[in-house]
Amino acid sequence: MEFDVVSPPDESVRQAAEERHAQLTKPLGALGLLEELGTWIAACQGQCPPRPLQRPRVIVFAGDHGVAAKGVSAYPSEVTAQMVANFQSGGAAINVLAGIASATVRVVDMSVAVDTTAGDHKVRRSSGAIDTEDALTEDEVQAALAAGRAIADEEVDSGADLLVAGDMGIGNTTPAAVLVAALTGTEPVAVVGRGTGIDDNTWMRKTAAIRDALRRAKPVTADPVALLRTVAGADITAMAAFLAQAAVRRTPVVLDGVVSGAAALLAEELAPGARAWWVAGHRSTEPAHTLVLEQLDMTPLLELNMRLGEGSGATTAIPLLTMAVQVLTDMATFADAGVSGPATEAAATETVAPEEAEPETAEAGTTAEDTAESGAEAAERRAEEAERRAEAAERRAQEAERRAEAAEDRAPATEPAGTTAEDGAPAAARGTRSTEPGADATPPSSS
Repeated sequence: MEFDVVSPPDESVRQAAEERHAQLTKPLGALGLLEELGTWIAACQGQCPPRPLQRPRVIVFAGDHGVAAKGVSAYPSEVTAQMVANFQSGGAAINVLAGIASATVRVVDMSVAVDTTAGDHKVRRSSGAIDTEDALTEDEVQAALAAGRAIADEEVDSGADLLVAGDMGIGNTTPAAVLVAALTGTEPVAVVGRGTGIDDNTWMRKTAAIRDALRRAKPVTADPVALLRTVAGADITAMAAFLAQAAVRRTPVVLDGVVSGAAALLAEELAPGARAWWVAGHRSTEPAHTLVLEQLDMTPLLELNMRLGEGSGATTAIPLLTMAVQVLTDMATFADAGVSGPATEAAATETVAPEEAEPETAEAGTTAEDTAESGAEAAERRAEEAERRAEAAERRAQEAERRAEAAEDRAPATEPAGTTAEDGAPAAARGTRSTEPGADATPPSSS
């Protein structure tokens, strides 16, 4: 499968956003990474100021992995399907976090070991045990790639303006670690993490499985589709295609932890330049994730020692993007607020002593007519800025009202059977319901 050429975010709009930041009532750069995020979103949207984010979407790719039978996780494989149901009922951590971030959740069953009601893109029941066999057949890897691309198109066509790729699958950090090791030339022991909180014996079994799978992966490392077929799985393969197609469709993505990071490395191979459309939401405690960030040359927005997966770290970062956009959109400029801007170098160095200052002449000065015209233009700008701020205030009021209504509609909290950690550890969290049936699920996975 081939993807269309990825075009980068609009550089001229990025420059315009940087110039606007220089005119806002703050020292340039004083808001640090928030300023960079705002200019990135503006460039992705192709307009400055950027539009407020209206429909962030979290897509959780669920799948089981045959290698889990080798004892590489602290939790049994049946937890994957149980967590899919938990997501659909709104009881997982990602449901709670997404509700706070004004995002909605959709879970897609790509290869859960039992049948679920999560979508119609399922490729197979569980992927192969990658230490001894291929994860997918050639037909299955093509089907998973097609599904990931279709899911991205579905989301963009329905109005999503920011995407998160989440994961759920017991044992999924094992293939993720293999992919990272294969693409970064790293030894197995350097990529093995504790996933769901495994003990030393489980860690050794996981290391052995990664070592054996990596031996099988090395001959096909230069071929991204063959690599996915050999040691990934339907869930990670679909996620890679999803990330690649989101970039083709010029839609920004917040990356999550090590599983989405491994998929991102493959997506960049499938669609070179796709990384320009992504930011790293956080840094997972999984050692392989740091290798991903280095390979993609990305600085994570958050470092909170998170390892749940589900898209949780990326979703936690969404409010930062919302703030970054609204700073660029809603802040007043120096001129509009009547605040003196930074002194220019010329003004600082070319001071003239009072006795040397010459009276202003008609040639050197401005006429009354010029002054009146300038004042009228400034007044018009201030009126436009006031109108824009009023519209922004109205949008915030509507958003607050929408959140209040969502809170009223939210079902009473129950005791969910959650999971945490990238390989699927239980997460005891109560969550919000997705706005779309069957679209709120994500099992644990320690990203």
